[in-house]
Amino acid sequence: MTHRTTRRAVALATCALLALPAASHAQTAQAPVKFGATLSLTGASASVGEDQRRGMLIALEEINARGGVLGQPLQLVIEDTGGRAVSALDAAKKLVSVDKVAAVLGEYSSSLTIPVGQYVVREGLPFVNHGSSSPAVRTIGEGAFSVIGLDDASARFSAQDLWELGHRKVAFIAPNNAYGQGVAAEFRKNFKKLGGTVASQVLYTAGQSTYRRELQQMERAKPDVYVYSAYGQEAAVINREAFELGLHQGQPWYAIYHTMCTTDSAPEHVAGQRGIDVRSVGPQGQGFKAAYEAKYGHPFKSSYTGYAYDSVRLLAAAVQQAGTTRPDAVKQALRSIANGYEGATGTLTFAADGQRADQPYQKTVYRGRVQPR
Repeated sequence: MTHRTTRRAVALATCALLALPAASHAQTAQAPVKFGATLSLTGASASVGEDQRRGMLIALEEINARGGVLGQPLQLVIEDTGGRAVSALDAAKKLVSVDKVAAVLGEYSSSLTIPVGQYVVREGLPFVNHGSSSPAVRTIGEGAFSVIGLDDASARFSAQDLWELGHRKVAFIAPNNAYGQGVAAEFRKNFKKLGGTVASQVLYTAGQSTYRRELQQMERAKPDVYVYSAYGQEAAVINREAFELGLHQGQPWYAIYHTMCTTDSAPEHVAGQRGIDVRSVGPQGQGFKAAYEAKYGHPFKSSYTGYAYDSVRLLAAAVQQAGTTRPDAVKQALRSIANGYEGATGTLTFAADGQRADQPYQKTVYRGRVQPR
């Protein structure tokens, strides 16, 4: 395998799920219950990927501190994808065929999540998406579930917010992949319904050292607002070059998934930006938030940490309820449990297609960090 950086983290301990009695579901096998996860721990989304890993490990510690799953320790095998689809698929194959995991969780970029999820469900295992939002995630197939909402909802929310802020003419930029194509199409559709115009739409090639040409193309459209959605390190380049070109001085900038867009950016390049993001935690997530801050000494770096946390806890609860790691039983239990499940990110219910039915969003502004407005 060429140009692949892989980091593998395995965490172990012992216990049983709180509020889910282990005694009635005991297994005789002594081997740990094993989940696999693919995360972008290096590459453009490394900052968010690391934050997701931390959320997963806190969930793992809590589960094992209460007895594990089915009376056995829960083990989490984490593979770094480097933000590349080929590496992500290789990682998923290893998790399934070598590590023999009971289920797979992932990813962050939709262009990675979709092929990983399609492979996992073809192998008959449950797949839980905790970070990808392209509407194309729905094409993964039976056995796939999402604890995070998709972009038909986020695009509608952001389009309405921009309209209410008084904007009518938009220049839009996003990555040219499954995520960017999906959010661009959904945003254009929803903004047009309101009476607005997307005067320039740019889908950029990931991994470039500069985006000046794309930014100058947007500038020529003379928008009243620049709307962008980009992965951490790529967003940092876009924000820096827009700042250097003076594009922040005339019209405002607006970020879709604000923490993703600003995690790696210099504060002076994004000061005052407005945007939207998924809600990081709901009423039931304050304990998780406190545990994270106590363990790492700072707040979440992104809004996605709680979704990774919820994915591990939800999947563990499903195995516990099923009383087995048999895939069909676990899938059935996931559908049953995620019907008003109170997670750290809020109340979670799966629609008939396995997608989160009601995703909470928040309007945001950058003042030293992304904050609610």
